[in-house]
Amino acid sequence: MRTAVVTDSTAYLPKELRELYDIHMVPLCVIMNGETYEEEVDLSTDAFYDEVRNGGDLPKTSQPAVGTFASLFEELGEDHDEVVTIHLSSGISGTYSGAVQAGEMVDNVKVFPFDSEISCMVQGMFVIEAAVMAKDGATAEEILARLNDLKETTRAYFMVDNLGHLQRGGRLSNAQAIIGSMLQVKPLLHFVDTKIEAFEKIRTRKKAMKRIVDMLKEDAEKYDEVQAVIIHANREEDAVQWKNEISSELPNVSFRISHFGPVIGTHLGEGSMGLGWMKK
Repeated sequence: MRTAVVTDSTAYLPKELRELYDIHMVPLCVIMNGETYEEEVDLSTDAFYDEVRNGGDLPKTSQPAVGTFASLFEELGEDHDEVVTIHLSSGISGTYSGAVQAGEMVDNVKVFPFDSEISCMVQGMFVIEAAVMAKDGATAEEILARLNDLKETTRAYFMVDNLGHLQRGGRLSNAQAIIGSMLQVKPLLHFVDTKIEAFEKIRTRKKAMKRIVDMLKEDAEKYDEVQAVIIHANREEDAVQWKNEISSELPNVSFRISHFGPVIGTHLGEGSMGLGWMKK
């Protein structure tokens, strides 16, 4: 196969999908209680949330070393002409920048980095699209053109269940956290120009979820087919219930269910929920 596809662990692609589509994954790390764990390799999502729930310091996260990317690219260059490497938003992590630097270091393969400007399984949908095209013989430039086209239709919104994680991580002031918790405010967040920003503040979880679905319905009317993903932070039953509630109303939307893994869950906290989509 001429074009290889690489991503990072924050796409949260199941191992079976990565193997099916020959997707190469570079893990980010979580540091908890003085120990460093590679996400999706030696730290499962369930174990992560169990550990956080048991107390202790707020975990920290770290991006892959540039050398890790460079070694993988060199290895892929033995059997491929090009590498498309797709990563979480450059506005919240240096992972994409590291991949760019690594691509400039290798000589035996041409590397094409893609900033998804998002994360989690919405990022993963870009990766799957790229991998399918690569298996069909598409060039890196053809793949990037398609991904940029999809990016124009991509939207994702998420809400946190506990404002404390955003506050402790420096993303929300103490006053905002206290007031928000008292008023049961559920801030809807989204990505704008690679960074996470508040979209709206809504009083209850139920109203926030309805607001997201209403926006999905608007886009579902614009396109023949839409692919969507419900993303949860250790709330799989809630995610399944939400999918069952809305899928019958949207016959042209195909749904996946995914999760906020350790790296993203560190910043959002358990109980967070999100919904993202793009045209097919």
